[in-house]
Amino acid sequence: MEAHLVLSLARYPVISFGTGSQVRLPGPSISQPNVFPFNSVTYDAMYNQLKNQDARLYTANGLLNMLDRNRHIKGTPERWQDWKIGVPRLEDSGAIPGPGPDGRHAQGEGIKEGVVDVVITCEERCWDAVVDDLTNRLQPLNKSVHVINVDIKDNHEEAIVGGKGILDLANMLTEAAKEEREKAGELFERGSVDARVPEVLGKWQEKWPGLPAIWTVGYF
Repeated sequence: MEAHLVLSLARYPVISFGTGSQVRLPGPSISQPNVFPFNSVTYDAMYNQLKNQDARLYTANGLLNMLDRNRHIKGTPERWQDWKIGVPRLEDSGAIPGPGPDGRHAQGEGIKEGVVDVVITCEERCWDAVVDDLTNRLQPLNKSVHVINVDIKDNHEEAIVGGKGILDLANMLTEAAKEEREKAGELFERGSVDARVPEVLGKWQEKWPGLPAIWTVGYF
């Protein structure tokens, strides 16, 4: 959610998802996690439940602070596998971070069409889950999407660094899209931007060697 926040503040259209079967948060012990369903329980409800359960514990471990941040970013945690691709989400301001087809990023046209250009995950198992899900959906729209994993350790400090790195990647991809549009004018096609993604990722990785990345192309 740190990347979601950073990109939103930079006026990028963003939606975010989890990939597990349920939302799992630390509990009073390793064997007693707090478990919530995706798509139905709000961050606000989760915050209040844990605050009432043990405010001292969940303040000390940072969980209440995280949930308080999350509930001011979006209402409910969503699961990627439940996202209905191709169905417009007109209530959203936009899409998962990435340049639009014209190189601009504040319009949210992709999500109005129910698709996105770029998916960024922050853990390799999540990247695997997204790639597997795209394959299992049998690509009904035949629309390509770049799936990039930026590996970030699961702690507050690393999340802040990772968020800055992901914002820089979004900026570099958007700049490449703008350059291609300016060169092509009315003849612009998205394929020219797609072809530059490996080049952009290579330059970005040189700037952010502490954030190892992997990339593939999937299809909706």
